[in-house]
Amino acid sequence: MKSSETAILSARIPREYAGRRLDRALAALFPDITRSQMQRWIKDGRVLLDAAVPGKSDKVAGGEQVEVRVPPPPETGWRAQPIPLTVVYEDDDLIVVNKPPGLVVHPGAGNPEGTLLNALLNHAPGQARLPRAGIVHRLDKDTSGLLVVAKTERARQDLIRQLQQRTLGREYVALVNGVLTAGGTIEAPIGRHRHDRTRMTVTARGKEAVSHYRVLKKYRAHTLAQVRLESGRTHQIRVHMAHLKHPVVGDPTYGGRPRPPKGASARLRCALQGFKRQALHAAKLSLVHPVTGEKMQWAASVPRDMHVLMEELAKDARSGPAR
Repeated sequence: MKSSETAILSARIPREYAGRRLDRALAALFPDITRSQMQRWIKDGRVLLDAAVPGKSDKVAGGEQVEVRVPPPPETGWRAQPIPLTVVYEDDDLIVVNKPPGLVVHPGAGNPEGTLLNALLNHAPGQARLPRAGIVHRLDKDTSGLLVVAKTERARQDLIRQLQQRTLGREYVALVNGVLTAGGTIEAPIGRHRHDRTRMTVTARGKEAVSHYRVLKKYRAHTLAQVRLESGRTHQIRVHMAHLKHPVVGDPTYGGRPRPPKGASARLRCALQGFKRQALHAAKLSLVHPVTGEKMQWAASVPRDMHVLMEELAKDARSGPAR
């Protein structure tokens, strides 16, 4: 079906639905479509009940023939592209991918193509039916790791709800400058920087942001930390760690410039200087399945570039300063 064509959904209202409001009955009859979406379509006259236009508060008696004229998806101009995609899990409702560093999630200014969205359209053309191709949360271009994508509107709405209610769990591994003495919680609101609109900053004018962190490993002048997000603000971990004076290694925006330990080997200095992105990886993802209600969790190891850097830091920690 071409995107400019209108799809027709047709069914008979089950007798056991008698007494339900029409929007609730239709949401149950067509579970891939949310009730709020059905309400809009009823209001727009896209729903016929026994060939008549119903009211938005009408109740069903059961046995009626219903017809829903589904509007075509908006023309986005996005196209499918054969970009490699590492799929960790997939079913009829979800796709979980392990995003590599360097891949932009969504087309935008300066990145009209070559994004995760374009890769998703190639992998599953049906994603074109959904807003943002089913993408409900993002990772920065140079952050790697796990990201969940909805395959139906029902799943998309439920995942958005889980993000809002903070039941969608996200844990990151971050390599930061300096040695953290212990874990803790950062509660510091984040908003757009007053003078540089491409940056975020901790500000009283910002939105609530909460990050929990704990120490996984200490090196001589760096720390490997696990960070769990409660909120999901833009650049949250990068901003919060910089606020602690422990910016993420390699972060070009928030001060993660190379800081080799005293007496570091030439090999380690080269590894730190050559790491040109933030050393941040979305390592764990957990959620409640939008349809089955099953609690699900996935894990992904850090990519090779970050693993190599961690190995060099570990060697330095074992051997001490170069002589």
